[in-house]
Amino acid sequence: MAQPRIGLSMLYLLSEPFSKMTKQLAKVDVSYVEVVDDGIHALSKKRVAILNEIAKSKGIRFSVHAPFADINPASPSKAMLNASIKRLKQSMHYAKDLDAYLWVFHPGSKSGISAFYPGADWKQNQQSIRELHKTAADLKLKIAMENLPEKYNFLMKTPDDFSRFYAETGLEDIGIVLDTGHANLEGQIQPLLQKMPKKIVHVHVSDNHGVTDEHLGLGYGSIDWQQFVKTLKSIGFSGTVLTESVYNAEETLQKVKQLFA
Repeated sequence: MAQPRIGLSMLYLLSEPFSKMTKQLAKVDVSYVEVVDDGIHALSKKRVAILNEIAKSKGIRFSVHAPFADINPASPSKAMLNASIKRLKQSMHYAKDLDAYLWVFHPGSKSGISAFYPGADWKQNQQSIRELHKTAADLKLKIAMENLPEKYNFLMKTPDDFSRFYAETGLEDIGIVLDTGHANLEGQIQPLLQKMPKKIVHVHVSDNHGVTDEHLGLGYGSIDWQQFVKTLKSIGFSGTVLTESVYNAEETLQKVKQLFA
């Protein structure tokens, strides 16, 4: 049985200068790394060139987490929607330049006026993702979207949501990024693993207590990691498992390696 590839998200250094993150990259002992194209780590041509040099010297393959701050592909505001799509497409081009094996994005969310336009946010989310999918196809870039929590007003959180999306759009080549922290807030870890096994291509690992998205280190929250790994193995998952803990990041990486040893 194929083993998952173990990697590390640089989210835990998002508050630090980009230069500090790149210095840390020179020390990582994994071949798969996710960079976050947001905040003070937002990508540029110069930064892509720096990352490519590191990738070449270290043998690293990058995935890129799309920007998510103030980004909403389901926005009812045309101005904000257009700005979101423009920023996301820019990120996709940077991912292509990095030869990223995956571009990870967040689906849309409800807004303060969603109640006045029932179903409009769902429809706009689909239209936006169709547009992003077309750009990805032109770039020959593989993309996948995360499950996000209902409590934060996101639209894609359960197997039923994803099944409906695939049925209505036919975009079967867009994978799912199973975020354990997000799923734990909705009690959706096992349902997503069991009902969408062929769609899950990438996993973000962090822990929490089921109340807020704390991005704790593995074992510091309420997730049953033994059951998680058992189910992941039972579905034959062979994608990438990336630690996305903000706290105890190095410890979490070692624990994940041990769980899949």
